[in-house]
Amino acid sequence: MTVPLALLVGAALATLWVPTPFPAPAAAAQAGRGHPAEQLRLGYFGNVTHAPALVGVHRGFLARQVNAAGTELTTQVFNAGPAAVEALNAGAIDAAYLGPNPAIGSFTASAGSSLRVVAGATSGGAQLVVRPDITSPEQLRGTILASPQLGGTQDVALRSWLAGQGYAVAADGSGDVDINPTDNSQAFDLFTAGRIDGAWVPEPWASRLVLEAGAHVLVDERDLWDGSLTGGPGEFPSTVLVVDAVFAAEHPDTVTALVAGNAEAVSWLHEADADERAETINAGLQDAAGARLPDEVLARALSTTDFTTDPLPGAFDRLLKQGVAAGVTPQGSLEGLFDPATTPAKGTTR
Repeated sequence: MTVPLALLVGAALATLWVPTPFPAPAAAAQAGRGHPAEQLRLGYFGNVTHAPALVGVHRGFLARQVNAAGTELTTQVFNAGPAAVEALNAGAIDAAYLGPNPAIGSFTASAGSSLRVVAGATSGGAQLVVRPDITSPEQLRGTILASPQLGGTQDVALRSWLAGQGYAVAADGSGDVDINPTDNSQAFDLFTAGRIDGAWVPEPWASRLVLEAGAHVLVDERDLWDGSLTGGPGEFPSTVLVVDAVFAAEHPDTVTALVAGNAEAVSWLHEADADERAETINAGLQDAAGARLPDEVLARALSTTDFTTDPLPGAFDRLLKQGVAAGVTPQGSLEGLFDPATTPAKGTTR
């Protein structure tokens, strides 16, 4: 079984957190600190793990808060975290919902000057799903597995877990297990066609592969987190809200409003009844990804996720070490990654 990897991996490597010069946030803020931005350009994904963004955009929680601060909100949809980070670093967007590993990679590559984590959004919602005949890690040698994008949160989780099982894997996809960084929708098609053997993916793609393509769960990532770093068994950050560091320094009121809109969306996700929650998330998915999910797929996806404004900072040192060991994250300090002015205290909104 073969899949052409060179083009996919080469393109991913070409955009993997190349260090670029960033202006110092404090210096950049001197001329304009305290006034709202004219516009805030926000990136997010059409995934269930981005439900706070889906709900926040569709129901207007984010726009209402940001507009009240005197700023216009515009949005852009991405497929994976490294692509969103590239846009953030290039100045194409100002803020993004994304997985923690791309945030860590950008932060360390820029020596702490690229972005700030200002809130959490989602915990959980990622699984390694495989062919039905693969029932143990020992059967993975020689298989082809997909992850959403090289250096993304699920990609790092997959590489770290495989290394823990004794497999050799390399950033170019070679090794005992071939890792094929692939867009989630393409990975679904490849699995259905029998061209890959499984994928470590976020929701709803894990649920789609299980319910629509006959895969089964080999690893639920929640089982890899015992709570010692995050405060609760099964808790791990899968989506956080980040803001460009210079933007955060220049426009603190705008960022505070964005954080408030995120908190409003998370609260609504917990307070809404199940039918209304599902309908709104599906409407947000229609807006972002152009398609709704079947009821049973969305229900399964939501059963594996939790929504929280807590970014679970205790997990980030471990995530950094995993990315560095996998060869897809630059080594560096995480000091200053979390914006103390906006990052909610643990447990403020679940």
